[in-house]
Parts: sequence; C-alpha cells; structure tokens
Amino acid sequence: MRCIIARFPFDLTKSGVLEAMKGVKPEQVIGESVIIGRRTYPVKQVGQAITRQDRRDFSAGEVLRAMTQLGFTCPGLRRTAARKRVPAPFQQAPAMPGAPAAV
Repeated sequence: MRCIIARFPFDLTKSGVLEAMKGVKPEQVIGESVIIGRRTYPVKQVGQAITRQDRRDFSAGEVLRAMTQLGFTCPGLRRTAARKRVPAPFQQAPAMPGAPAAV
C-alpha cells in the first residue's frame, strides 16, 4: 500500500512492517499504540522503524492511518463518538419547573 508519511511516499506491506519490527523491543506505551504480532508498540516507535526517519518528522496520526489501512489493531485510536446535543438556554426554558406544559 502506498502512503505518505512526513511528505515522503512509502510502499508499505503488512509483511514488511512485521519484518521491520521483528526483534524490536517495545518501549513503554503512552498514548496511541499499534499491536504488531503479540506486542504493543508506541505508534511513534513503529513509524521510526518503518520509515527510518526521526520521530519529530511525522505525526502519530499519519502512522496510525497507515497501520489501520494495513490491518493492524490500534487500541489507542480515538473514535469520534456522537456528541450529546446540548440545547441552548432558550430551548431549555419551557422544560423548567413552573413552565406551561407543551401540547
């Protein structure tokens, strides 16, 4: 799969990522992570290993997007949940005690 990380194109495959991470000891996970094999790696460590770039050159989001497209599990991935709609104060007013009931 072709992806762009830190403005550079990479042709990544699942087997290529597995090979790049073989023998790499996972660092302590703080924030987003990627499960590769039976190990959980910080996403920045994976990005550094597969791109050979400094961790400051790319964002965690770029690597997470690539890893999820390749089929890896990313447990720290933030899911956008449906937000609870909060009514404006003037919309709450009729529901206040002592207000006439809506028909």
